[in-house]
Amino acid sequence: MSYKTVLVHVDESEHAGARIKLAATIAMSEHAHLIGTAVTGASRYLMQTRMQAEHYLNLKSHLDFLRERAERGLQDFDLTVQRIGLPLSSCEKRLVDDEAGAGICLQARYADLVVIGQNDPEELSPVVLPDFPEYVVLNSGRPVLLVPHAGRCETIGKSVLVAWDTSMQATRAVTCALPLLHRAQLVQVVTFHHETRLLPSAQSAASDLAVYLARHGVKAEILQKRTERKTGEALMSLAAELDSDLIVMGGYGHTRFREIVLGEVTRSVLDAMAIPVLMSY
Repeated sequence: MSYKTVLVHVDESEHAGARIKLAATIAMSEHAHLIGTAVTGASRYLMQTRMQAEHYLNLKSHLDFLRERAERGLQDFDLTVQRIGLPLSSCEKRLVDDEAGAGICLQARYADLVVIGQNDPEELSPVVLPDFPEYVVLNSGRPVLLVPHAGRCETIGKSVLVAWDTSMQATRAVTCALPLLHRAQLVQVVTFHHETRLLPSAQSAASDLAVYLARHGVKAEILQKRTERKTGEALMSLAAELDSDLIVMGGYGHTRFREIVLGEVTRSVLDAMAIPVLMSY
């Protein structure tokens, strides 16, 4: 298994360069096609709406402004991939008239991995809503690599921490991360327990995952951690302690209209992440 198409969200934000660089690095190592997608923020449904001439002119003026912003992001994409040395034949850029979450999710249908940025509360965007990361995780149907707005991400996947709880989401995340796990120098699988005594079933589950990974050529070290802290906090603390440069985990939540309700671990990791996180729902 390998990634054949990597999609990265491109915009004018301060942190866009870091995620483009990370996406390009993965594409190079996987010999994958890299797609940089910028979205204008104008809903595709609005674009299809018939309207009077005066309203259309107002919309066109606003849309031209949004497209100029998106184009500047794509120019940065070109410069970044050129510096990294990704062949022009292996990358492309797209400008999409759509709201950021919906636009990226639709493009994600035709990619193996989606790379986006963590929400930065200090950098508000007129195009990207604050719930963009969780929306893409829950609605893209693809594994999502989230790049932190702070912390470090010079390398990715040398030392990987897998959060394992036997759930369907965690299972999908592990499977989707196999291309990165194959390249890792160290893979550690952690299960957290809040009980005083470790249950045999939990120990067996971690061992079963190690056997599964071994059959894919991935050697994994098993960690059993008892904690009285919330699991999300314990996971981030352990990642820092182990000097991990990637977390692989399931994403939990559901949507009601546009309201997104996340699980405690997912929410705490999205808020406090300091290293890249590969998340699948």
